[in-house]
Amino acid sequence: MPRLARLALTCGLAMTATASLAENRIDRIRPDAPALSAYGTYPIGVQTMTFIHADQLDVVNTTADEEPRYDRPLTVEVWYPAAPETQPGGTYTTFLRDGETQVTLQGQAARDATPASGETFPLIVISHGYPGNRLLMSHLGENLASKGYVTVSIDHLDSTYATKSLFGSTLLNRPHDQRFVIDAMEALDGPIGDITDTNNVGLIGYSMGGYGALIYAGAGLSEAVLGYDWVQPKPDILATNLAGSATHDALADDDRLKAVIAVGPWGRHYGFWDAVGISAIKKPLMLIAGSVDDVSSYPAIRQMFEEMNGTTRHLLTFKNANHNAAAPMPAPEESWQPVASLDFIPFEHYADAVWDTNRMNNIFQHFATAFMDLHIKDDTDKGQYLDLITNAEEGVYDLDDDGKPTDTHTYWNGFENRTGHGLSFETRGSGQ
Repeated sequence: MPRLARLALTCGLAMTATASLAENRIDRIRPDAPALSAYGTYPIGVQTMTFIHADQLDVVNTTADEEPRYDRPLTVEVWYPAAPETQPGGTYTTFLRDGETQVTLQGQAARDATPASGETFPLIVISHGYPGNRLLMSHLGENLASKGYVTVSIDHLDSTYATKSLFGSTLLNRPHDQRFVIDAMEALDGPIGDITDTNNVGLIGYSMGGYGALIYAGAGLSEAVLGYDWVQPKPDILATNLAGSATHDALADDDRLKAVIAVGPWGRHYGFWDAVGISAIKKPLMLIAGSVDDVSSYPAIRQMFEEMNGTTRHLLTFKNANHNAAAPMPAPEESWQPVASLDFIPFEHYADAVWDTNRMNNIFQHFATAFMDLHIKDDTDKGQYLDLITNAEEGVYDLDDDGKPTDTHTYWNGFENRTGHGLSFETRGSGQ
């Protein structure tokens, strides 16, 4: 056998062996992870459900002359605190970025486990990017459920890997999908409905999920969007999300929503909002971004941080990270190889060139826990994890003989010495 043929065969066998042995774990907590990233005390159950949002505008099939309507299906993954006897461990089957290659993920949630009883748990909604799917942030869904939340992650139709379609559908539907899923969870019968507190809700959105979250939180779109060609042939369908419109006011008037995290939110760099629209957000809000994000534009995200003067907000920055900062799960082993239908290796959809994804996931889990516990559970002790100097590496790490911080200790709460490099955290109060 020629040498090149032998090499190709050897590489092929190695790749096959790697794929067959791939664990694709979403639940790893690194030894250097910050304090609140660790899984909580509740066993986790998981179920897949489908909700039908009736009588919605069918953007994909809209023409200049017709605006058909349809019943819009939304498949969701629901994680929840499970009964104490639940044994941890389970798998998920999902698609890679190409929408064709199926992979298996492994985590701690037990499929269809009996829910915990005797108490209720706040709801957190998770919303992926374009394209994405409900398991892209499964690491976060599991993690928060273990800490006493019901978490529900949405497959946004026309925006998943397998259903990616006209971008205008995503532009219109994102905030409405998010609110509808809260309504559906509120109406849910059975054991999971019984333990879900939909009067106290958090929302976490990544990229286009962040775009939708900002609209839902109160940031109506600018009138400039009506002149864009993003939603041809009917750009005026976005009028329903315009700042000051009755339809947007009705969407954003939702006291159930208590706190919002937007990771790399898309849109400000294209003028989808102006300063007036952004300043209308009144919900506590955290922005998370990579400092070299060239998809949603880090300067535009910083601009929004400055403009959100109607609320207390934070900006967590991963220095030198791009658009994949924090949110996506670690790249499945199968994504490391080329696929015929994409002109890039799927790995690029999940990974960052500088930061380890598992590390970013753990940091995200830490800050999401602190932020949601503070604003949804009124756990004021968690505020210490958000009261930080701007640049972690400038902090002084100084503990006494009992391991307690001295008066000169300024290192980030929850981070061990030398583990905060490359991170910045900024806070502004309402009116600032």
